[in-house]
Amino acid sequence: MTSGNFTGFPAEAFEFYDALAAEPTKSWWTAHKDDYLRDVREPLAALGEELATEFGPPHLYRPYRDVRFSRDKSPYKDHQGMFTEYRNGLGWYLQLSAAGLMVAGGWYVSTPEQVARFREFVDDDDAGALASQLAKLAAAGFAIDGQQLKTRPRGYPADHPRLAELRYRTLYAHLQWQPEEWMGSRGAAGRVAQAWRGLRPFMESLAEVVGPGDSPTAGAGRTKPGAGGGAKPGTTGGQDGLR
Repeated sequence: MTSGNFTGFPAEAFEFYDALAAEPTKSWWTAHKDDYLRDVREPLAALGEELATEFGPPHLYRPYRDVRFSRDKSPYKDHQGMFTEYRNGLGWYLQLSAAGLMVAGGWYVSTPEQVARFREFVDDDDAGALASQLAKLAAAGFAIDGQQLKTRPRGYPADHPRLAELRYRTLYAHLQWQPEEWMGSRGAAGRVAQAWRGLRPFMESLAEVVGPGDSPTAGAGRTKPGAGGGAKPGTTGGQDGLR
């Protein structure tokens, strides 16, 4: 699809994932692949192209799950995700599923060097600048998430005042919208753009803190969401391959 063709997400896009959950089989997928392309992937690609001037080129995830090392052998994802890279490995994310639309943004993949820089910043953050930003996002309705250590990082005391932030190895904010009528109109583009803009100050400062890192659209040399039990499936899109 070309830029400017976005007209909204049809109700069938959300219904597609309801039906897929009821019958996640190859035969069902094959019979309904055209529905997926028409109702889900093409509108999302069109939206990504429309927002590209402000946020950068979109990358759409493949709909197939990597089941090689998973106990869950369901072959298809229960959502369709799109990622737009900002810098230093941070970016904006949009996800469509039976639950509606989810807008998100932040630091999804990390290198050891980035984690070290992040912890150094948090350790010296006596004014609580990061905690203040996260509180503002939470007040705006965003949930704060990311990959975290279950215990405190090595070398930091148990009574560190910023221990909660020090545990993060990735950090992002996300907001879930249940299916509503406005999603079927061009106005959905404005709603997504507005939510992404609201994340920009957080992402700008976080990108400065963590410094250069690997791209979430690269194939290797990164910490994947879900590793270590931090990220929730369906929240980040898995980040297990783009095209």
